[in-house]
Amino acid sequence: MVVKSNQRVNTPDINSTKNTFSMEDSGRGASYTVPCDDYVHVVEFSPFDSGSAASLLAYGGNQYVVVGTCRFQEEDMEVEGVEFTTLRVFHHALRVDCLAWSPESRLDKLPQLIRFCTAAADRKVRLLTSDLQNQHEVKVMEGHTSYINHLVFEPTEGKQMASVSDDHTCRVWDLEGNETTTFRLRSPGVSVCWHPEDAFKLMVAEKKGTIRFYDLVTQQAILSLDCGQSPLMSADWCLTNTIKVGAVTGSDWVIWDITRSSYPQEKRPAHVERAGNFRWSRVNENLFSTTGCPGKISSQLLVHHLGHPQPVMIGSATVGAGLSWHRSLPLCVIGGDRKLSFWMTEM
Repeated sequence: MVVKSNQRVNTPDINSTKNTFSMEDSGRGASYTVPCDDYVHVVEFSPFDSGSAASLLAYGGNQYVVVGTCRFQEEDMEVEGVEFTTLRVFHHALRVDCLAWSPESRLDKLPQLIRFCTAAADRKVRLLTSDLQNQHEVKVMEGHTSYINHLVFEPTEGKQMASVSDDHTCRVWDLEGNETTTFRLRSPGVSVCWHPEDAFKLMVAEKKGTIRFYDLVTQQAILSLDCGQSPLMSADWCLTNTIKVGAVTGSDWVIWDITRSSYPQEKRPAHVERAGNFRWSRVNENLFSTTGCPGKISSQLLVHHLGHPQPVMIGSATVGAGLSWHRSLPLCVIGGDRKLSFWMTEM
């Protein structure tokens, strides 16, 4: 890796730091990497249009969240590799375990607005809001009685959030920190998804292998999917095709067409050991990625295409954590030990 800037992405407060990095030679290694000064536990591209030419990205370490923008050479010929610009470092009382972006985050209007929520081991949800100048606010939401596994914002207006936990609940919150709805689950909740084309439904995946869709108006379950095995570790609702749902369970990935059956349409082995994450590409309904379970000495990133019997890309990363896709490129990122690793898929 050739570093075009000797500045690093580090944890003290920084207003704006720009870093440019180049492509690595190794075919199985990351296309691009950005160094960090701590272990990265979670990383998320914003799935929403922030009005900026660059993409918003946030990553969380042991006691902080770094928010910045990314531009890649695939979208700007003046960039060599990836250019990461730090906008702000938010200090966080505990290790960041989950993070979700608000659709209200905007960089093209004044005052600018950055809003996201996090979860940590103290079982609390934190809502962080900043104008990237002098106004910063943190709201703490209490209610979960065990570890929080996943968070999501309502994707159209961003006035609500949902969280799932080992306490067998999915909870919906407003921006004032009030718990507005609670769904009782039959096992730990591992994933929660809110689709912009179906904002009155919430998809909740449970560890025992069941995925349910809840109607937020009637507060009733209206559809359920069954993996046929457990543990289900991660599930995602396809952004570009609302009838597709995917998950990893055991060491396999599974895909449903929710209009056809409550059982998976496709199922294939993915990882030698237990799989950890499943995420759909945001630009291609047939493209998705899985990772091995975080905490292993080496965790593979696999990119799959439903038209191909084998993974279309295999990336090796040391102890990867988190998984997120770029909103307009076939590119995904994972965190790890003192770096972000980006993989571009040539499709």
